[in-house]
Amino acid sequence: MDNRFSTMTEVRRALWPAYESPRFADPQMFQQGIAGSLELFFWAWARFQTVIAETTGHAVPVFQRVDQAGFRLPLDERVLADADTLLVFGLDLAEEIASSEEIEAVRAFLEREGTCLILGPHHDVGASPDLEERAMEYGHHGDPLVPRQQRFARHTRSLMRGLGIPVENRYGLRPAVVDGTNRIAPLSVAKDLDTRGWLAGVTTFNFHMHLPHYAVMAEGEKSVHVLARQPIDTSRPHPFTLAGNTELNALLWMPPSGKRAGDVLVADSTIFSTLFGGDESLERFWKNIASAA
Repeated sequence: MDNRFSTMTEVRRALWPAYESPRFADPQMFQQGIAGSLELFFWAWARFQTVIAETTGHAVPVFQRVDQAGFRLPLDERVLADADTLLVFGLDLAEEIASSEEIEAVRAFLEREGTCLILGPHHDVGASPDLEERAMEYGHHGDPLVPRQQRFARHTRSLMRGLGIPVENRYGLRPAVVDGTNRIAPLSVAKDLDTRGWLAGVTTFNFHMHLPHYAVMAEGEKSVHVLARQPIDTSRPHPFTLAGNTELNALLWMPPSGKRAGDVLVADSTIFSTLFGGDESLERFWKNIASAA
């Protein structure tokens, strides 16, 4: 079915035997429906939380705009009052829209010195109405757990529009790997643009089968810096690569400007997770964020 997450049972079948230990396979210990597969993300963010806590001395809380019980927590002072770095992950299919109050709260947050907003809208697979094009996208990423159409992050996209961030998440692109290995290919880093050192000592992120391309709109050509591009697997056809593109925009930065005193980064939520692997380079990126904030 399009536009839904996999169930935990489907994850176990597709990735067998990775999740066959009782910790994940026993229904008395781990939910086997969609709620269970979503819990994997919380497990996988734990390492990021630990690294940041060790680096800064401050715990990293996690909030859900709507939790499993239906309780709502919008972006307001309860979340923002004592924060200097806010990460908003667009990993949802809930068709939520950012309210005007949320947009203004985040705008006010960014008017404070020393703040940083990190936006992570995930992939947008199958946006085209052309079914053959959707089939090509599916064949390109090769993940049986992602349907022919899976369009994430409506809430995050609406927040970005409200804040005037001229970036769109597009596609779900399979990254290239180093020949003869399963290691993700190194990033193409624009060191001359990275004056804050976000990518100091960073050579790679982690492999994920369907990464978003962060397209910079025409009005953002001067205000948005593309700091890192990820080489794409061109052995598998995709409309984006057939148009002549060999890399996707992986990390974008908007330095402070005008009334906005804080930084804005755009990076996929998967690079803050160990669900898809991780190494010293990835953790260096996390520490760079913590030390820059």
